[in-house]
Amino acid sequence: MLHKTKSQWNYSYRPVFLAGLILSISILSIGCSKLVEVEPPITSITGASVYESDATAIAVLTGTYTGISGVGIYGSVGSLSLLPSLSADELSLYGTNQQYIYYYQNGLTSTNVNQGDLWYSFYSILFTANSAIEGIGNSNGMSTAVKNQLTGEAKFMRAFCYFYLVNLYGDVPLVTGTDFSVNRLLSRTPKATIWQQIESDLTDAQNLLDENYLDGTLSNSTSERVRPTKWAATSLLSRAYLYQQKWDSAQIEATKVINNSLLYSLDSLNGVFLKNSSEAIWQLQPVNAGANTADATLFILPSSGPDGYSFPVSLDTLLVNSFEPGDQRRQNWVDSVIANGITYYYPYKYKAGYMQPVNNVYPPPTEYTMVFRLGEQYIIRAEAEAEKNDLTDAAIDLNAIRGRAGLAATTAATQADLLNAIYHERQVELFTEWGHRWLDLKRTGNVTAVMSVVTPLKGGTWSDYKQLYPIYLYEIQHDPNLVQNSGY
Repeated sequence: MLHKTKSQWNYSYRPVFLAGLILSISILSIGCSKLVEVEPPITSITGASVYESDATAIAVLTGTYTGISGVGIYGSVGSLSLLPSLSADELSLYGTNQQYIYYYQNGLTSTNVNQGDLWYSFYSILFTANSAIEGIGNSNGMSTAVKNQLTGEAKFMRAFCYFYLVNLYGDVPLVTGTDFSVNRLLSRTPKATIWQQIESDLTDAQNLLDENYLDGTLSNSTSERVRPTKWAATSLLSRAYLYQQKWDSAQIEATKVINNSLLYSLDSLNGVFLKNSSEAIWQLQPVNAGANTADATLFILPSSGPDGYSFPVSLDTLLVNSFEPGDQRRQNWVDSVIANGITYYYPYKYKAGYMQPVNNVYPPPTEYTMVFRLGEQYIIRAEAEAEKNDLTDAAIDLNAIRGRAGLAATTAATQADLLNAIYHERQVELFTEWGHRWLDLKRTGNVTAVMSVVTPLKGGTWSDYKQLYPIYLYEIQHDPNLVQNSGY
């Protein structure tokens, strides 16, 4: 299992912006003082010419997805299933692993945030997305269909990054171009403007992205659900509207996905996280030989239990005890080991870790990392309907998820009770997936009520300002217009 020292982590954030490894394009990584302050990368193919053919342009966006999947859950964008789960009430940390303890104890500062972790990773992807949008727009050598698809993918990824940046950090610099002289002095943009950009990019992406899943050439349909489609953009847009309390719009967008029954249906509990499951809207394909998902290799505990290094986390008993009696997710998505007389629970949504080669050949992976799935869309629509006081339809959507888990229909009869039931359903359905619980606590106004109790149990202290992560001090020092989050 790959683990990194702090100094090695710093190099991980020096991004390869034009990742053309698939096509053997020689791209050099660059050291940069700020990821919103990057200068144009030096490559064997110039930034302009890389967008003069379909194949080389496709490799740029493909490199973004393989980059996220390849590094996985250790400090990149993929760590959204780990770090916010540590910050919330989902995971327990074994030992005093310095990589994670500050997230776990809600003790982040501007100097212990591991050189920015998520901040650096998101702005790396944003530079690639902005470069692609500019390069594709100026290209004369690409086909129209590929230009549309890749522009849609780049805008989708830009919205994806800003969705998490605005929710984790609040006001953040809005970078939509690659001009170094402009980016190096950007101040923080109000959240309302960031949300407008997210909506604009996703609306554009809906119109540009194909409705079908495309292969690596973007010429043929495929069963592999590993490139963003119109439905991935629609799924993120429904979530963005929900977070902004735009209930009508959230309901409309979620309904578009749910009604696409030719592509999507709720899968069995043990089928949800398999590659190309009927519930998958967008997945990340494993790219490391012998590996399935990084989530499995980190979360699945050996018989010896957690060790504070290769296996540093387990499920918090607060989460384990939150499942209702008879909830089959407790049986199918949670497992445990007994080590030294102590029972440790762990997420078991992904069940396959590293694989052994057969005749020196690794078998194909059986699981892909799930980024967007249909189950969330049902819960989004249920919440939007409940907020509109459409309690009957909200209960129907909620019961679709409960029924899949083997539970009886909800007994909630009032709007307040139904919303609380929906919040609880999100907790037990989406645990350790892409930071849902941490963001839910914040957007529903429950973070302080929960964390003021939970954080002391983890050895930390809670203050309301900690619901936003700090910006790494180096970023503040090198941009005179960048202001730290209050409290840090």
